[in-house]
Amino acid sequence: MSALSGKTIAVLATDGFEQVELDKPVAALREAGATVHIVAPEGGEIQGFEHHDKGDKVGVDKTLGDVSADDYDGLVLPGGVINPDALRLEEKAIAFIGAFAKADKPIAAICHGPWTLIDAGIVKGRKMTSWPSLKVDLQNAGAEWVDETVVIDGKLVTSRNPDDLPAFCDGMIKVFA
Repeated sequence: MSALSGKTIAVLATDGFEQVELDKPVAALREAGATVHIVAPEGGEIQGFEHHDKGDKVGVDKTLGDVSADDYDGLVLPGGVINPDALRLEEKAIAFIGAFAKADKPIAAICHGPWTLIDAGIVKGRKMTSWPSLKVDLQNAGAEWVDETVVIDGKLVTSRNPDDLPAFCDGMIKVFA
């Protein structure tokens, strides 16, 4: 039996997500037996990026208006600068993220993904990492920021960048299982 058989995981993203930070975790989750839904504010497709260049578009499985944290066993927040910055302005996205924390369900965020956790009010007192430019934002919100490949604090998994993806995916699967 696979580690995540019977589990359904939401990947919350919008235009501007970092391609590899969505693709690799989704592949790892599916390989571990999970059902994965790409959740976005709007239906259709969302545009990925490979750093500053446009990447591939990814189909949206569910919109924020159609889902609840109750539908899922875990949440993944990929990075990319544009993606989390846009999601921070979406009340439904922040409420969706906050509902996972309230229900004590696991959340995995990489690179710029942890930015949304500040708006959801769930970083205070947490040990975590991120892309270096978020260090002060996270510290100002009460997090203990560390420069490590992957940080697991209870049911919160964070990593710094695409180079950390192997450790991030392993940590995410371990916590989601």
